[in-house]
Amino acid sequence: MPFGFSARRSSFAARLGRWLGALALGLVVQASPAIADIALKDVTGREVHLAAPAQRLLIDDGRFLIALALIHPDPVSVVAAWPRDINRIGAATFAAYQAKFPAIDSLAKVASSAGSLSVEQVVAARPDLAVFSLGSQPSDEERARIEAAGIPVVVIDFFVHPLANTEPSLRLLGAATGRTAQAEDFLAFRRDHLDAVRDALAGLTAAERPRVFLEPHAAMTADCCNSPGRGNVGEIIEAAGGTNIGAAVIPRAFGKLNLEYVIAQDPQVYIATGGSHMEGTAGLLIGPEYSPARARETLQRVISRPGFAGLAAVRDGRVHGLSHQLLNSPLDLFTVEILATWIHPERFKGLDVGETVAQVNQRFLAVPIQGPNWIDLP
Repeated sequence: MPFGFSARRSSFAARLGRWLGALALGLVVQASPAIADIALKDVTGREVHLAAPAQRLLIDDGRFLIALALIHPDPVSVVAAWPRDINRIGAATFAAYQAKFPAIDSLAKVASSAGSLSVEQVVAARPDLAVFSLGSQPSDEERARIEAAGIPVVVIDFFVHPLANTEPSLRLLGAATGRTAQAEDFLAFRRDHLDAVRDALAGLTAAERPRVFLEPHAAMTADCCNSPGRGNVGEIIEAAGGTNIGAAVIPRAFGKLNLEYVIAQDPQVYIATGGSHMEGTAGLLIGPEYSPARARETLQRVISRPGFAGLAAVRDGRVHGLSHQLLNSPLDLFTVEILATWIHPERFKGLDVGETVAQVNQRFLAVPIQGPNWIDLP
């Protein structure tokens, strides 16, 4: 457990969280014994109603399946359609879901949040609730057509503003599927761990925040360089006690930096993300498909690109690799802790992220996460 928080505190937080969560969601049982009205408010502020827990979700991001796996023993059983975007969850993770839940192969396929929405495709899947990503949700006209077919629509977010929107998003999924208690248990666990990181950083001054360059999908293309801006993992960098060098020039959640800017900023910590989706590129290969040695070899290749050798992070040996599959889902709890240990190693000597992962695997995940998912260059 991080920094000595007690099981009693965690248990109390879980009970309090469940009570507050039910109020926040507006989970209402009507006077009529025949109708249980579930009122869900999504991250856009819209409210929809279900007569009963959803059993056929449509999701536009495969990482929503990971979120469901935190609160449901068989997450595939409550999904009717998904994008089959295996690149977002990793090949080995998908294989593990296939092995445990073979029904995943028979789910309908719909466009991902990175593609173009097809209303006809959504309606044909016959979901009892369509769950879309913030930033790629249906237009008002598309929403009206989907709802006219009797399909309620909600929007959740683990990508644009993960620290603000993960709780209400997972809470919505819990209420929508009749798993409110399980969602609140995980959220209490997550909250305790995030609070411990925040408490350890109390009193940190701006001058004590190292400059951090986190490069998502590093070296996927020849041009430099992907970066979070204001939002996305940039928020996690700030929560872990760093200064995201992309925030000053990228007004959106995600964008590009040119190499000249990166060199001028001279980041003190460099983090590349990658995974099995980077096969065939010059990027980082990390995750359960690869050995730590292979991950380090490809991370070394990433920083061998022109302009990187002179960065303070490279000179000082503060180069790290992170599985992109630890972003854009409630598993970003691990990312906060990992980044905290990289950015402020002296403040987080006692933080064992591996133990946090082990607890989540044991207590929550229907399919345990496997590694290696983070790596350092020696």
